[in-house]
Amino acid sequence: MPTYEYRCSSCGAEMEIFHSMTEDARTKCPECGEEALTRLISAGGAVLFKGSGFYETDYRSDSYKAGEKAAKKDSKPSDSSSKPSEPSSD
Repeated sequence: MPTYEYRCSSCGAEMEIFHSMTEDARTKCPECGEEALTRLISAGGAVLFKGSGFYETDYRSDSYKAGEKAAKKDSKPSDSSSKPSEPSSD
């Protein structure tokens, strides 16, 4: 959900409020209770990285990826018994 910045023209309080994009703009100030809240124009949101998994190894260089691919290719078994068998059509 987006964050919207608001300012109360009655008491001067400034705040950030999270609410859905489909909701109407808030008008009642939670500080003073007056119907004087106006939504401000802000810079907008930034990219937020949440959760685990954002590591420098996620974005390796092309030369590293090529070396890793070659190493995997060399270490694969070459006998045909490791391939899965075709299902029979009974």
